[in-house]
Amino acid sequence: MPSQRKVSFAGAAGQLEGILQLPGDVPRAMAVVAHPLPIMGGTMDNKVVSTLARAFVESGHATLRFNFRGVGESEGSYDQGKGETLDAIAAADFLRGEYPGLPLLLAGFSFGAYVQARAAEQLKPRRLVLIAPAVGRFAMPDVPHDTLLIHGDLDEVVELKELLEWARPQHLPVVVLAGAEHFFHGRLTQLKQIVTNYLAGRP
Repeated sequence: MPSQRKVSFAGAAGQLEGILQLPGDVPRAMAVVAHPLPIMGGTMDNKVVSTLARAFVESGHATLRFNFRGVGESEGSYDQGKGETLDAIAAADFLRGEYPGLPLLLAGFSFGAYVQARAAEQLKPRRLVLIAPAVGRFAMPDVPHDTLLIHGDLDEVVELKELLEWARPQHLPVVVLAGAEHFFHGRLTQLKQIVTNYLAGRP
């Protein structure tokens, strides 16, 4: 049976809180999931973040979702993405300590996708999953060509046009959900299925 427990680990600005979710069997990989913008109410309990975590756990991944500095019981204060990138790296380091040798995947939603794209430059994950990344609001770095990008064509926070302008020079494929907005209301089951298929190697 899948299980979960609350964890605490050291970050650059103090202790960070997270939820570690485990599959019923021995994990075959591990994943860190990052939440949207803290100053707009983003937390690890965001529905998109929770949906991503379920997709990873059901696909056999030990999965950590966590609160950035200054959110919930995590110490520190908002740092416009710079400190949050250190938080994401600390989360990955914690998970690598728990499950040494397993492949690492990174995932994030909105601001969390921006942070994970930055963290990936150092962490070199096997896979990167970015949901509605905050292109245009933050300086998104380039990402690996096999990154999974999912965006809604009715996104009212990050316009699809902005995402495509960022993705085009990198020749990145983008999965566009017609009729979906930024928080994927009513589309979370579909979002989870797309991520699950990607993790299984199915288009």
